[in-house]
Amino acid sequence: MPEGHYVHELRSGRHRLPASRRAGRLALAVGLCVCAGQLMAGPAVAGTAPAQSTTANAPAATPVTPQVGIKPNTTRLPWGSTLMLTATITDPATRQPVWGGTVQFQVWKGRWVSTGTRPVYSTGKAILSIKPYEARLYRAVYSGRGPYAGTASGRTQVSVVASRAKVLAEARKHLGKPYRFAAAGPSAFDCSGYTKYVYRVATGRVLPHKANDQQRSGTGVAKNKALPGDLIVIRSGSYGTHVGIYAGGGYMYDSPRPGVRVGKHKIWSSNYVVRRLAA
Repeated sequence: MPEGHYVHELRSGRHRLPASRRAGRLALAVGLCVCAGQLMAGPAVAGTAPAQSTTANAPAATPVTPQVGIKPNTTRLPWGSTLMLTATITDPATRQPVWGGTVQFQVWKGRWVSTGTRPVYSTGKAILSIKPYEARLYRAVYSGRGPYAGTASGRTQVSVVASRAKVLAEARKHLGKPYRFAAAGPSAFDCSGYTKYVYRVATGRVLPHKANDQQRSGTGVAKNKALPGDLIVIRSGSYGTHVGIYAGGGYMYDSPRPGVRVGKHKIWSSNYVVRRLAA
């Protein structure tokens, strides 16, 4: 080959690189990037960017407010008897019992005051037994458990009605007090003054201050049906001459005569009638 032709080929080769070298330069160029005005190297082959988590924290579940009810075994409780309060907790949607947690039973005394706390059983019920001596309002307050929020029931009122037990309790308070004619307590009594005072305090009923007139009070009861707390009226013929409060077993509480104090004494006459003034 002529020398001039060889030189021409050599010079032309500086402008046409082999295909393998051109591919290398392209790969290097792809691997470069410009950042803040500077040329910086990056990965030659772009990879798949890792996915960012887009899952947000789930909001907390809203507590379910259960239905809370309260029911007494009676709304008219004889004085001295036991009151049973039952609280019932149910799911408002399914009507199924809610169990677990506790119920605080509260009584209204110018403010709500606890009268006892009981667990809620699998039946969805909590039960409290108490012995109140006066009319009160009650409610049940559920503590809440799991998905169920704490909440209170409505109010229920229980009245305490006069009973023979209350009559007896009041009669016993005055044992040992002296007899005094025409006295109606509370420091001294005659016979009808004693029964008048006891029944007024225990039942709210006002009896006349005379033995004969008291035999028309209340409801007549057969002698063999007499119960402690009933009024005993001893008579002369059909006229009432003495009164007392039946204590059971043939005895009565009375204020019999001067020199003898209020006490439990034998019913000395078979001529008497029984009157019932309390349940």
